[in-house]
Amino acid sequence: MSGAGRFAVRAEGRGLPVAAVVPELLDALAREGCAVLAAPPGTGKTTLVPLELAAAGGGRVVVAEPRRMAARAAALRMAWLLGERVGDTVGYTVRGDRKVSAATAVEVVTTGVLLPRLQRDPELPGVGTVVLDECHERHLDADTAMAFLLDVRAALRPELRLVAASATTDTAAWSALLGGAPVVEAAGVLHPVAVRWAPPPRPVRPPHGMSVDPALLAHVAAVVRTALAGTEGDVLCFLPGAGEIARVARMLGGLGVDVLQLHGRAPAAVQEAALAPGGRRRVLLATSVAESSLTVPGVRAVVDSGLAREPRTDHARGLGALTTVRVSRAAAEQRAGRAGREAPGTVFRCWSQAEHDRLARQPEPEIALADLTAFALQAACWGEPDATGLALLDPPPPGALAAACATLRTLDAVDDAGRATPRGRRLTRLGLHPRLARALLDAAPAVGPTRAAELTALLSEEVPTAYGPDLTAAWHTARRATDAYAPRWRAESRRLEAALRTESTPLGGAEAGAATSDGTPRPEAEAGTATPDGSTRAGAEAASSGRAVDGGRRPVLSDDDAAGLVVALAFPERLARRRTGGGYLMVSGTAADVGDALGGAEWVAVAVADRAAGPAAARVRLAAVADGTTARAAAAWALEAYEEVRWAQGDVVARRVERLGAVELESVPLRSPGPDAVRGALLDGLAAEGTGLLRWSREAVELRQRMAFLHRVLGEPWPDVAEGALLERAPEWLGPELATARRRADLERTDAGRALPRLLPWASGEAARFAELAPERLEVPSGSRIRVDYTGEQPVLAVKLQEMFGLADTPRVAGVPVLVHLLSPAGRPAAVTADLASFWRTGYPAVRAELRGRYPRHPWPEDPSATAPTRRLNPRA
Repeated sequence: MSGAGRFAVRAEGRGLPVAAVVPELLDALAREGCAVLAAPPGTGKTTLVPLELAAAGGGRVVVAEPRRMAARAAALRMAWLLGERVGDTVGYTVRGDRKVSAATAVEVVTTGVLLPRLQRDPELPGVGTVVLDECHERHLDADTAMAFLLDVRAALRPELRLVAASATTDTAAWSALLGGAPVVEAAGVLHPVAVRWAPPPRPVRPPHGMSVDPALLAHVAAVVRTALAGTEGDVLCFLPGAGEIARVARMLGGLGVDVLQLHGRAPAAVQEAALAPGGRRRVLLATSVAESSLTVPGVRAVVDSGLAREPRTDHARGLGALTTVRVSRAAAEQRAGRAGREAPGTVFRCWSQAEHDRLARQPEPEIALADLTAFALQAACWGEPDATGLALLDPPPPGALAAACATLRTLDAVDDAGRATPRGRRLTRLGLHPRLARALLDAAPAVGPTRAAELTALLSEEVPTAYGPDLTAAWHTARRATDAYAPRWRAESRRLEAALRTESTPLGGAEAGAATSDGTPRPEAEAGTATPDGSTRAGAEAASSGRAVDGGRRPVLSDDDAAGLVVALAFPERLARRRTGGGYLMVSGTAADVGDALGGAEWVAVAVADRAAGPAAARVRLAAVADGTTARAAAAWALEAYEEVRWAQGDVVARRVERLGAVELESVPLRSPGPDAVRGALLDGLAAEGTGLLRWSREAVELRQRMAFLHRVLGEPWPDVAEGALLERAPEWLGPELATARRRADLERTDAGRALPRLLPWASGEAARFAELAPERLEVPSGSRIRVDYTGEQPVLAVKLQEMFGLADTPRVAGVPVLVHLLSPAGRPAAVTADLASFWRTGYPAVRAELRGRYPRHPWPEDPSATAPTRRLNPRA
């Protein structure tokens, strides 16, 4: 190989396509110190390039991978190319597992390991080159690590070399981020891949949360059988998660092939078997890890379900979890390419071409979608609380970052200015999400290091569905389990317990266990020490609810109580109390459906929940029984006590309330609520139910109609008495009544007719003309005073025809002619007119001809305009 000749690489490595561009890459690094390497999967980007960089000298090469499986696989492959064991020239470090030595020249780490290493010692002593692999996947830790490394190059280590390695050619943004770094492209050997569209024969439910329609999984299994029958070689099938992989694997029994399950929770032996050529034909069921991070030999056919799991956070409800989503077109192309790495192949896509055209072009970067709490703490510890000074391809969404910073303040991890506190720095060194780190540190004094570590380890990785939704039961199952999950859980539990015990020594902190015997950092063993602040007291106060006592010194919590405490400390806003009408309500305000697993406990601490399709309540997937004391201590920041006077259930409710966020703890009636508060509640009641709460007599209604008429005709200063306007000015016209009212009944006794005149324009003196401009009654020629109806757009005067004899001009109110309803002697409408003079001339003769025979005792003169009005009958002849 090229370089110093220190390593003897097998022929399989020397022939990899990327070997041709290694000299160009080395030259770019020598000139610029940074480079972007674009090389398709299978070209040797991950395995040959780090060996070449190490052979060129200049210090240890650190390769950062986004996943633990990819890190182990890359180290294993490089060691195989050298004919060595992992831990010699090539080693790896992932959370809970480390194989390196003083001779290690290439160390493969996860980005989750690289970040705390940078926080502890940004200079990375002994490291000459850092390769950020699979940067095209846009994982948040990788984006953050690149930003930190660019800071290190700018301020501390200008000689540190950086390589951004991508499996795609979309590299312009990365080149610009690295200051115009050269882009080195390696051509892959990709054989033709035929595309076969294989949508389900019947519609299936779209994925939601962690749920995938079983009908789709059955269809995927059927397509795998089709691929086995119609193609040669191994079949690689992409599914969203381990649960779906297990279900499809059960459907593929009895086919005479090896069915391997490739995902992050699979045992190392299974992972290694999947990455090595097999004897018998194989079906490999894999998550997105096999898109580009891993090269699986022997594959000639790919079956793509079209689904993946990505982190999503509902900041409004405080829910964050992995969610099943449709893949992007770019990811679908990556998956299809696995079928053509060694020979022509076929991809079976379990969707239609029309659906394919509607897929997003590229996946969203994780920073735009995920919970940013860990990122915000990393940035704060780095000295960039608002992240504006970090070189990021995409800035964090302001709302998500603000929510993350608010969470960190409740953990006492940052101060009010967003700067990391000593406690925050301890949390970030644990290699856990800040929530889990807080739970581990603060629960340990109450439940003991072993139980705190075991429960935190359960929360740090998805628990198998078969363990059930009760965290305590899942904990007991994990202790005795022999499945693939249990060894990883035990290893992580041991790591966390060791970290806690190390921190309890006099040399706790950065000095304790900071390096191995070969002088290399050991980030996976570090932990923080709980300080005597409010959060630590939360654990102690919650422990006081325990029923048993250890030797008379301190309470001993049961396993149920211990599990509830750890979850409550990690996710205090997800503490939920049973509601009287059924279901639970979280401190965050989200309704929750707990099911029957926890026996109807009064309080539960929810570890995992998602929003199911349709129901408004969150579906709880993992939770523990809790109690009120634990809830008050763990979510002390959400505890408030106050006096409440409000309109509720149709009346004024006055009480003293103690509340934990959205959850009401208790309330007692207030005997003498403040008058201002009562007045506000009554106004709220009016706003909610309208002025119909008041007593509206006939006179009050008619008064309102007269006022409305003047406002409509004359405008200001005559008041608007529409419903909205009355409610808006209620304090003005109902002031005296509101000052003495205490409940709904008092409003119902309030005479609106006595209160409305307060709105008239008394200050200008116009109110004195109200009766003149909008009279309640009008005097007609007969001397009668007839009530005016102001209900409609035009005032109406309903009067018997004979009483209007002799009147030629139509009466007016406020300058508007009234609409005269002329009635028969029996009071029935005979004619309607707004022009009496015209009516007497043209309309009256017809009315006279029709009615004089029916009412002969009443006068029906030929010329009514010259006849005296009357209310009486004609005298008998």
